Amino acid sequence: MAAPGIGVDLIEIERIERALERRPALAERLFRPGELAYARGRRRPSQHLAARFAAKEAVIKALGRSGLSPRDIEVLGGGGEPPSLRLHGPAAEVAAELGLELSVSLTHTREHAAAVVSRA
Repeated sequence: MAAPGIGVDLIEIERIERALERRPALAERLFRPGELAYARGRRRPSQHLAARFAAKEAVIKALGRSGLSPRDIEVLGGGGEPPSLRLHGPAAEVAAELGLELSVSLTHTREHAAAVVSRA
């Protein structure tokens, strides 16, 4: 794994759509209430959830640790507000241990969502 401090992830939006259609409870396991509320208020919720899932994966890479729960990583912002991160539980502990503050950038097309996480 690369040195802690930067992470990148790219995901097919359709993959998230299929997973959530097959297992609706999965959304509650991956996303925090604010993330779900934000996405559900958008025209294509899965597009926004995919970008947030990519950010969660990018955070895990930036922290250099596997096994962290995506739910311990919260993506804030959207709708004209720049995205930011709030870490909870073990993810927050790892970031504090490493002395890392992270920033995030999100993007998506019709087919893909991506995120880059780096030292703030």
